[in-house]
Amino acid sequence: MKQVLLIFFVIILIGDCVAQTKHTFSLSKTDFLLDGKPFQIISGEMHPARIPREYWQQRIQMAKAMGCNTIAAYIFWNYHEQKEGVFDFKAGNRDVAAFIRTCQQEGMWVLLRPGPYVCAEWDFGGIPPYLLKYPDIKVRCMDPRYMAAAERYITHLSKEVAPLQCGNGGPILMVQIENEYGSYGNDKNYLEALRNCWLKNGIKVPFYTADGATAYMLEAGHIKGTAIGLDSGSSDDDFAQATISDADVPSFSSETYPGWLTHWGEKWQRPDTNDLKKEVEYLLKNKRSFNLYVVHGGTNFGFTAGANAFAATQYQPDITSYDYDAPINEQGQATAKYFMLRDLIAKYAGHMLPDIPKTIPLIDIPVIEMKYMTAIWDHLPVPVSSVQPKPMEAFGQNQGLILYRTKLIGHHSGKLTITEPHDLAMIFLNGKFIDSVKRDGGRWTVNLPKANMDDPTLDILVEGMGHINFAQYLIDRKGITDRVTLNGMTLMNWDIFSLPMDAAFVTRAAKPDRGVEGRPGSFFKGNFTLSETGDTYFDLSNYSKGMVYVNGHNLGRYWNIGPQQHLYCPASWLNKGDNDIIIFDLFQLSSKKISGIKTLE
Repeated sequence: MKQVLLIFFVIILIGDCVAQTKHTFSLSKTDFLLDGKPFQIISGEMHPARIPREYWQQRIQMAKAMGCNTIAAYIFWNYHEQKEGVFDFKAGNRDVAAFIRTCQQEGMWVLLRPGPYVCAEWDFGGIPPYLLKYPDIKVRCMDPRYMAAAERYITHLSKEVAPLQCGNGGPILMVQIENEYGSYGNDKNYLEALRNCWLKNGIKVPFYTADGATAYMLEAGHIKGTAIGLDSGSSDDDFAQATISDADVPSFSSETYPGWLTHWGEKWQRPDTNDLKKEVEYLLKNKRSFNLYVVHGGTNFGFTAGANAFAATQYQPDITSYDYDAPINEQGQATAKYFMLRDLIAKYAGHMLPDIPKTIPLIDIPVIEMKYMTAIWDHLPVPVSSVQPKPMEAFGQNQGLILYRTKLIGHHSGKLTITEPHDLAMIFLNGKFIDSVKRDGGRWTVNLPKANMDDPTLDILVEGMGHINFAQYLIDRKGITDRVTLNGMTLMNWDIFSLPMDAAFVTRAAKPDRGVEGRPGSFFKGNFTLSETGDTYFDLSNYSKGMVYVNGHNLGRYWNIGPQQHLYCPASWLNKGDNDIIIFDLFQLSSKKISGIKTLE
């Protein structure tokens, strides 16, 4: 017995020593050096916040079996500090340190991409929307309010990740400073302040910046002494441009794109696989380090999807799925692109790749009968009075819906203009739906009919569909951001109702009442029983536009303009036995059946 115990403790001791083996990672002029020897980074990117924690290991194993030796991971600041000064790095898939340790357990190195700004098609590029309560806030620069918040975030995150640097026995090789800053600004003082903040908080591994492979982006976005990431680097000319920018550090393709993002109303993005093969083969043949953005995308659960805008009146919200046409699809399955890349990497790797792990089982769920419960109008909170409309963020609200209500005095009908509606506004007169206005395109005027009563009530219900996450229009508040006019007259004295549409609010609201089915802004509820759980996709093609909640989990937004009609639900959010599903729809007037199926498309 003593011998058995002795062997047991020796095994634990050896395991501890292996886990704590310290490594050095450094930069020469041309190479990345791991323990003094040239090291080619073959990285696949995935984001812990977009993957249920229960699936982290399987997704990492999939990347390893494809030939990756490294995982790159964005950390989304606003996912960990949803309320100002309150940080969560432990609950569910917010446990960043656990994700990094899982990478190490699977024999993978880590490139950490913590922001504070990340883009990533994520709401506000990872910046907390609570900063938008300041009317004149500037972000991604030395604005003292922004910097104070960013430094607080870096301090908290560093406590989680500093022990996991390779020099401390962890897997973190490099940390990225900001993200594609040369596409946004040119404040080198800001970039240096971020680097100094990381250093002050114990980050000792090399840093890198990432920018497009153009002279002006690299000049604005790179700081000396950091490795150069190219988004993307796919030719000798690209890497030569990096050398011109800084000849004393190595460069790599920090975002090689196997897929692309999709906005609502577009066709699914399906980039050419042959072009990808040529690009990756060039990188492998020339021993260039690279990171596949993304190897697995995951899902924009809840209200985490962002949006693009490249003109003052443009707005392109991202769909809920972040499948991205990646080699590992949203549900964790290998695609044809995966097998192509696996074969290609194996050809140049010089060693056998691991077996591909099993995927998570998929299930169909038979037809679910949905029943009308109530409407949003029957669950309005106490309003706040305001002379002029204000956006959500002025009231401490960052997502969901907001309702503006006023009495029409003077003009009662005519040209109603909302300046600016962020992002979809529904106009009601005395409770009757009149029209809707989309932010995109700048067509914000509707014809308001005459009402056969004195002092008619105007309601404007606005949905925020994701804060812009890229380029110059990043400051993006939700709701009505300026004013409402009727025939040029500014309408005053509003009651404003905050409707964050979080799971707790929706669960309370979706109770049967005496209301009559047939009103926009309705809740529908269904129940279903499962003998076994598995991943599924809920088919919302019978509904119009809204949000879906399963057992208290917000799956995200759906919209009948497509292309996405099926919303992913992981098995870990389903129960053996009883389950409930709640649909909130802005336009749907009657309940329709739904079901669970096995495919995104």
